Amino acid sequence: MWWPRRRSALLDAGLAALAALECAASSIAYIGGRVHLGATAQIVVGMFAALAGATLVVRRRWPAVPVVVALLAMPAVPSMVLLLVALYTLAETWEWPSRRRRVVALSALAYAETAGVILMSMLNPGDAPVDQPPFWGQLVLSLLVAAGATAAPVVTGLYVGARRRLIDSLQDRAHGLEAELDLLAEQARERARRARLEERTRIAREMHDVVAHRVSLMVVHAGALERIAAKDPEKAAQSAKLMGEVGRQALNELREILGVLRMSDERAPEPDSLAGLPRLVDQSRAAGMAVTLTVSGSRQEFTGEAERTAYRVVQEGLTNAHKHAGGAQVSVLLAYAPNGVRVGVVNACPGGERAAAALPSGGNGLVGMRERVVALGGTFSAGPERDGGFRVEAVLPSRLAVRQDRLA
Repeated sequence: MWWPRRRSALLDAGLAALAALECAASSIAYIGGRVHLGATAQIVVGMFAALAGATLVVRRRWPAVPVVVALLAMPAVPSMVLLLVALYTLAETWEWPSRRRRVVALSALAYAETAGVILMSMLNPGDAPVDQPPFWGQLVLSLLVAAGATAAPVVTGLYVGARRRLIDSLQDRAHGLEAELDLLAEQARERARRARLEERTRIAREMHDVVAHRVSLMVVHAGALERIAAKDPEKAAQSAKLMGEVGRQALNELREILGVLRMSDERAPEPDSLAGLPRLVDQSRAAGMAVTLTVSGSRQEFTGEAERTAYRVVQEGLTNAHKHAGGAQVSVLLAYAPNGVRVGVVNACPGGERAAAALPSGGNGLVGMRERVVALGGTFSAGPERDGGFRVEAVLPSRLAVRQDRLA
């Protein structure tokens, strides 16, 4: 940045020196042609005229100063360099149109004074033996010369100033757009990061739901197989068969979650929908759980996400019952109502001969279910009952139901 500033300072100093020399020479010649001046008087006049021309040094900081000085000194110090550069700087550096009145006023005054000085010089040629044109010709000529001396630098200055301001505004806009693009890129990266985080959370929930429930059933079947392998080989073989089926189902669901396996449209009902609850309950019953399914209300179709969420709530409730309430009576409730659908899993207080299976629990299942249900605008509750049992319940709103006219 220092080089452009230094170059501008050198240019201003050069123009000021040139204007000072011209002012000094023209003033001595002009005044000396009309009044006899001694050497001292010529030096004094030249110095004052040079100071007038030197005001171009401050033309960028105070652009009106050289113009005013040129107008004041014009009758005695005719200087084209001072006038042209001062008017050009005035029009180029002052803001337009906020200060257009000042620019127009000073330019008009400079034009009128220049025309007047030229006209007076033509009317009083001094001792020069020159044939003078008529007055109207002198007037027209003075107006034309004054227009060239004042209008040209003003118009040029306005054009250069407007072009400079346009370039500055375009650069500012480019910088603004660049900053905006950087902000948008940062926002896009943040959205992508959140999307990845949400997708990871969704996959983690799905894998937890699938693995926890299926592995719980497999552990229950394995425990039963260990107990009855020697006593009842036929029942042991049935338990082994059920354990293999559960393992294959877990593998298929994991593949579906990871996008490796696509479910065929011919498979009905979908295992992760409300229509698949009877099969889910039968699998827990086959694992030795005393479980019942109660359905009430008129069957309604809900969105895929709502059906899957309700299914996962029941699945998580059954998994918890396998883990913590072995041998307890379990009830699965599915109730359709005008305001939505309610699903719940309630188990009685564990007791009897059979104890709960020693299955690990990370405590993330219920948290994930709550997040899913709340994300859909529903309500979720999980906690102990007064009789020592445990209840898991979720209510999904009716706005998630699929309209019947669409089904038709």
